Amino acid sequence: MKKNNIITTLTLLISITLFSFLNVEKDSVYTFKDLKGNEVNLTDFKGKYVYIDVWASWCGPCLGEIPSLKALEESHKDGDVVFVSLSVDQDTKAWKKMVEKKELHGNQFHYSGNQDFIEKFNISAIPRFILLDKDGKVKESNAPRPSSSEIKSLFKKLGI
Repeated sequence: MKKNNIITTLTLLISITLFSFLNVEKDSVYTFKDLKGNEVNLTDFKGKYVYIDVWASWCGPCLGEIPSLKALEESHKDGDVVFVSLSVDQDTKAWKKMVEKKELHGNQFHYSGNQDFIEKFNISAIPRFILLDKDGKVKESNAPRPSSSEIKSLFKKLGI
């Protein structure tokens, strides 16, 4: 009887440990801050595709994508996709100022030093676009830019 209790206890501990490990990634990799400093997690968007724009206020090519991103968002506002703009600015004041200047709306988040996200996607240059599927799994780690025709084809193929 004691042997069965030990095996049951060990199985339970292993299961809890594995489950905790999986949740750590889920919580830390996709956790950021919104414009008000509140913590947000992209897993809250489960059930929809998530198109992530990794950008910075000082990045010319990033700023060049904004008109196309706005148009893409507008054309899919009732669709099955959520658009997230994720700033990697070191200076959060510069980020907030650019959000206001460019009249950016929607999901404006700051990476807040989240190196887990940066490392997971091996982000070494911006702009970078990432598409998560409805289950929060990576569909495209280097998704097409909003200004490209490929993004429209990809969205159409996925039924977005």
